[in-house]
Amino acid sequence: MASAVPAVSMVGITKRFPGVIANDQVDFEAASGEVHALLGENGAGKTTLSHILTGLYRADEGTISLHGKPVAFTSPREAIDNGVGMVHQQFRLVSRFTVAENLMLGDRRGAGRHFRIDPGAVDTQVRDLGERYSLGVDPRARIWQLSVGEQQRVEILKALYQEARVLILDEPTAVLTPREADLLFATLRQIAGEGRTVIFISHKLHEVMAVSDRVTVLRAGKALATVQTTDATAQSLATLMVGRDIKPVTREGQARPDSPPVLEVEDLWAEGDRGITAVKGVSLTVRAGEIAAVAGVSGNGQRELAEAITGLRPYTKGSIRVKGKPVRAGDARSAFEAGVGYVPEDRLGTGVAPSLSIAMNLALKSFRNNCRGPFLRLGPMRTNAEHEISTFEIKASGPDQQTDYLSGGNLQKVVIAREFSASPSVLVAGSPTRGLDVSAVEQVHSFLLRAAENGTAVLLISEDLDEILALHDRIFVMYEGGLSEMPPGASVDEIGLRMAGQAAGAPPA
Repeated sequence: MASAVPAVSMVGITKRFPGVIANDQVDFEAASGEVHALLGENGAGKTTLSHILTGLYRADEGTISLHGKPVAFTSPREAIDNGVGMVHQQFRLVSRFTVAENLMLGDRRGAGRHFRIDPGAVDTQVRDLGERYSLGVDPRARIWQLSVGEQQRVEILKALYQEARVLILDEPTAVLTPREADLLFATLRQIAGEGRTVIFISHKLHEVMAVSDRVTVLRAGKALATVQTTDATAQSLATLMVGRDIKPVTREGQARPDSPPVLEVEDLWAEGDRGITAVKGVSLTVRAGEIAAVAGVSGNGQRELAEAITGLRPYTKGSIRVKGKPVRAGDARSAFEAGVGYVPEDRLGTGVAPSLSIAMNLALKSFRNNCRGPFLRLGPMRTNAEHEISTFEIKASGPDQQTDYLSGGNLQKVVIAREFSASPSVLVAGSPTRGLDVSAVEQVHSFLLRAAENGTAVLLISEDLDEILALHDRIFVMYEGGLSEMPPGASVDEIGLRMAGQAAGAPPA
């Protein structure tokens, strides 16, 4: 039973940035012993509110109390010391450090209080924590060697290690399989059952319905309503979020079986960042106008496969052809000139140059066409950016806005606009809707379907089975570097078993 005194109380919170009010007189309460979901479109103010609670931002107006005690954090360190921790959507990890070293950073409770740290003891702590919460990862692996999904596990482990009394999770299941998400939900319920508070930010409404006790909806920086989850439906919450009915996008027209092959991958082998073979003998053909969807638990070679096809990673054996033209191993320009577009899973680290403007990012692959001698033709670049901002409904102040100030959904639209503008023959899309709200997901799915309708061969790589089932012509599963095709009409359970390395009807390993 929740306490009468809220664990978290935020009253009249207002936060202004140049040209925008991110939070406008927001009231928010979360109780001890509950999982409280925070919903809203990208840019609605959810992350800003969380950053204020965790000391990253200072509110311009309003008050915050924890368990009835007024607080005013000036740094995340103060928030952590007062029992408030957060798993961020954009990772806060030191890439050169190991998993164990990242967990120990700033630790004032355990080994961090001592001058010397026993590496073996730290590794054991990390392994034990991973086993306890079903979030296993190699404690000696360096962060740069891990996939996005594995890095997300490290972030969750780090927050759990800090034993926060108030735990905020920003899109924590974005790269998890349904089974992994269910395990995380059980963990969150366990944490809440211990009397702590969980604030769960997600764009996946069925997850909110499954795990939360209450839901607060933000729209355009304002808190619209707080409802009991049992009194709501996914549709009612979606309508409250965006102010209109949301209709899921599904694949209606199918690719013609006699369409010409565009992408041909034969017996492809490639190594991961740690020197271990990550892609093992993959063969795949994607035809014009077809969406071939690859499912799999993050870390099974999907990222390495995408990077090999797009020329960002050398392959050690096999061949890649686009419309019969070979793509040289590890040659991104060769892939681009062959007509390969890429929407990477790491949109901020790989997809864009965050310190550059929208106009600059949209021209990254075509800057040679925007040069007059040694000088860039900035005027045409801005004109093109204005057109793309309008076409793809990118919410921004203008073409000169720096991209790292954009919300996740608008950042993804910049990447998609750039790749589409080149009219690719092949589009490789890695987790294209990870961390996006329902409205942005609807738009991205429409973009992918439009690409297929225009004859582009689309290779969709995703951990979201709902996305794969909605958009696919054919479904493949990647497990431990190998790729296998699912039979037509395969169920979610059958796909899930294949993702776990089991065939339908086979006994568990």
